[in-house]
Amino acid sequence: MSASATVWQTARFRIDLSRPRVMGIVNATPDSFSDGGRYRDADAARAHCDALVEQGVDILDIGGESTRPGSVAPGVDEELARVLPVVRHAVTLGVPVSVDTSSPEVMRAVLAAGADIVNDVRSLLRPGALEAVAAHPTAGVCVMHMRGEPATMQSLTDYDDVVAEVAGFLRERAAALEAAGIARERIAADPGVGFAKTAAHNLELLARQRELLDLQMPLLVGWSRKGTLGQLTGRPAGERLAASVAAALMAVERGARIVRVHDVGATVDALKVWSAVACCRRPAA
Repeated sequence: MSASATVWQTARFRIDLSRPRVMGIVNATPDSFSDGGRYRDADAARAHCDALVEQGVDILDIGGESTRPGSVAPGVDEELARVLPVVRHAVTLGVPVSVDTSSPEVMRAVLAAGADIVNDVRSLLRPGALEAVAAHPTAGVCVMHMRGEPATMQSLTDYDDVVAEVAGFLRERAAALEAAGIARERIAADPGVGFAKTAAHNLELLARQRELLDLQMPLLVGWSRKGTLGQLTGRPAGERLAASVAAALMAVERGARIVRVHDVGATVDALKVWSAVACCRRPAA
């Protein structure tokens, strides 16, 4: 990995990526594909943040909009009502706080409340989003590959070379962010597993993930409980723990520095084993 990808600058933290980091999902939504409604109540979402910190989470990722296939975005006021009470608690817990949003208004509000990272599935393409992040001097941002909107994305899966096209999109978005004054060390990239991609595309992205390291940005990858894992195992979303951990480990093995997961404790434990073995490797003679 290049030196430029060993640190992720965020609002309050320079995240050391010399070891892989676990981003824990906090869905403050009624309709997430995996745990929609479970943490919709602000008290439950805040308690979930506490539990993830106890399990060893490195970054909390709070979202008020479901981006599952076919979902419809909430209004700004509704999204703010979902995420702000959780963000205000999460920023007291001593770990970086990310907010999964595409709304410029929400971006500005959560950054003002102390959030560290904007994690945008639409890559700051909504009018005003780029400016909202660029106005902050140090906030981190993750850009993700997606086509269309969650309601339409699964009809937009025609690729000649999915890895090359994902890489090209992410490279273009990083260039646009830099042109707006967002330093490269603030930017991470997510290939968007499950977003406008078939199961075959998702698996090809994982198999060839090392090619994305040429982007010279930290890779953030989210395989947790995704539909492709359900197709492979025949299990519903709530029973994909083993498959999710396996996919996270393979993503890290192929260069991902942040894995976005629901099952934090199990992933943290698995990565401790992976890291211990990785430290024992010796270069070939």
